[in-house]
Amino acid sequence: MSVIFSTHPLHPQAEALLKAAGDLRIASAPDPETLLREGAGAEIVIVRARIPPAFFQLASMLRAVIRHGAGIDMIPYDTATAAGVLIANVPGANALTVAEHVLMVSLALLRQFRPMDRDLRNIGWSAGRAHSDRALDLAGRTMGIVGMGSVGKAVFRKAKYGFGLEIVANSRAPASLPHGVRFLSVDDLVSTADIVVLCCPLTPETTGLVSRDRIARMKPGTILVNVSRGPVVDDAALIQALEGGRIGGAALDVFSTQPLPLEHPYFRLNNVIVTPHLAGITEESMMRMGTEAAAEAIRVLEGGLPTNLRNPEVIQHYRRRFPA
Repeated sequence: MSVIFSTHPLHPQAEALLKAAGDLRIASAPDPETLLREGAGAEIVIVRARIPPAFFQLASMLRAVIRHGAGIDMIPYDTATAAGVLIANVPGANALTVAEHVLMVSLALLRQFRPMDRDLRNIGWSAGRAHSDRALDLAGRTMGIVGMGSVGKAVFRKAKYGFGLEIVANSRAPASLPHGVRFLSVDDLVSTADIVVLCCPLTPETTGLVSRDRIARMKPGTILVNVSRGPVVDDAALIQALEGGRIGGAALDVFSTQPLPLEHPYFRLNNVIVTPHLAGITEESMMRMGTEAAAEAIRVLEGGLPTNLRNPEVIQHYRRRFPA
């Protein structure tokens, strides 16, 4: 039977599909050494952890690595492609889930939820209620979305048609922006928006995108929401702006170092909401991501190509390794 290897447990429906298609093996731990040892002989890898480049030198039977989600930065693209391995993902599976998270944390920051809840519990009714004096409505504000893939478009729809926000956006493909979105450069976007939402992939171009200079361009009271990747943001500059009250707050789901150390400054700031990279994870989204990744795996094992193939330049090399 074909060996299918997953770096993490999957939704039961996904595991059932994969067990029917091959010998499903789940890594006992997601560290590089364990993945290299336990993933030997795999034809398919379902990716929820960073894959070490050496994996592609040792797994001679490997056909495809399939990301359980959208971002493929956990996969060494050039190494996998050079080895003749297909790279696929399931880009839209958790988009609505992430969009709901973006609106949830934006509302929580605007309505002073963290300090209100803390003071209500620890001091009393009046202390909690006092925070409403600084609370703000979400409706009527301008949201700037950086990155308009599946997640960015889902955020746009919920923010525009659910809350009546004005939407400005930056995208690598301005012509693909939906009706009702105004394109802006990143510099103009961060200086215009009341809420800046990062939905872009991590690339050399987006690393450090939210720099000290761009944070300085933000209006007082601006909220930053990051559901992309940690290195998109200059942490030191953001912490300084938050500590000084230069901007209103931040909701951060991703970080340059994960897990985030408990002594990190973000944890002590009242105007920051920290979540452990879970914006796209719910019972329903895990089912969607898992079953869609399983469907891609089965498609490859049956001799086809993934629907969401991310490295099409590999096809000729792949077909030499595994003729159709």
